[in-house]
Amino acid sequence: MSSKLLLQSDLPGFHLRSRGKVRDIYDVGEHLLLVTTDRVSAFDVVLPNGIPGKGAVLNQLSLYWFAKTEHIVPNHVVSADVSEYPDGLSRFADQLEGRSVLVKKLEPVPFECVVRGYLYGSGFKEYRESGSVCGIELPENMRLADPFDPPLFTPASKEESGHDINVSVKVMADALGSELTERLEKASQDIYALGRDEARTKDIIIADTKFEFGRDPKTGELFLIDEVLTPDSSRFWPLEDYAPGKDQPSFDKQFVREYLETLSDWDKTPPGPELPPQVVEGTRERYFRAFSALTGRSEP
Repeated sequence: MSSKLLLQSDLPGFHLRSRGKVRDIYDVGEHLLLVTTDRVSAFDVVLPNGIPGKGAVLNQLSLYWFAKTEHIVPNHVVSADVSEYPDGLSRFADQLEGRSVLVKKLEPVPFECVVRGYLYGSGFKEYRESGSVCGIELPENMRLADPFDPPLFTPASKEESGHDINVSVKVMADALGSELTERLEKASQDIYALGRDEARTKDIIIADTKFEFGRDPKTGELFLIDEVLTPDSSRFWPLEDYAPGKDQPSFDKQFVREYLETLSDWDKTPPGPELPPQVVEGTRERYFRAFSALTGRSEP
C-alpha cells in the first residue's frame, strides 16, 4: 500500500479551477481533471496533515462504483488512464496515477442527494428533538442505529461555505421541478440499494451516503458525479459488530471526528489541530480495510 502523501497537487501550465476540502479541480480544455488529495477535513475544517494513500482509496473506490452503477445512471468519467489525458499532463504522473480522473464538464445540481438507511448521526439528534428526520415523521421509540424500511431520501442544499442545509423533498421540487426531483430520488435510492446489498455480502453495512449529480448544459442529460459510496461520502460499519441502540464502530473518518471531540481547546473553527500519528495510522487502516473488503484488491 502506497505511503506517499499528497496534500496539494501542483500542475504548472494548467488552470486550477477550484481547490475543495479534498479534491483539486483543473480545467484542461474540453474536460475537467479531478485530483483527489490526501487532505482530511472534519467539521468543515481541513486539517493540517493528511492520511497517506487516502486520495487513491477514494478515487479508486469511486471508479469501482461508477462502473457498477452506470446501468442505473450514466456518470461523468471520461478516463482514469493518465496516458489518455490531454497533452502535457503525463509529466505529472507521479501526482496523478491512481488518484485522478478526467471527467465531463457538467452543471452540478445544487442539492446533495442523501440516502439514510439507519437512524444515526444528525438524524438521530433531530429525531430525539422532534420525532422526525428532515420533516419525515418516524415511529416512536426508535433506537440509535435502527434501520429504516425503506431508506429515507433527505436532500441537502449545497452551500458555498459551512454546512450544507437539510431540506425537504418539497423544497427540492420547488427549486428543480417535480420530474427532475423524482428522477434524482429514484437514482439515489437505486444506487444506494445496489451498494448496500453488495457491501453486506462483504460484511460491511453502508448506513447512509450522499450523491451528487450534474446535467449536460446542452441536452439536460443527468449524470452521477463527484464520488460514490466512499468512506468520505458514506458511513461504513463492520457487519459483525452491528447492534442497534449504541454507537457503531466505523470504517470512515468518524475515527478522526471522535478524536477531535476529545480536544477541549479546539472550537471547530480554522485552523484545525494536527492529528497525532496514531490517529493518522488508525484512519488510514480503516480506509484501506474498507477498500480491500469491497473491491477484493489489497491496495488502490
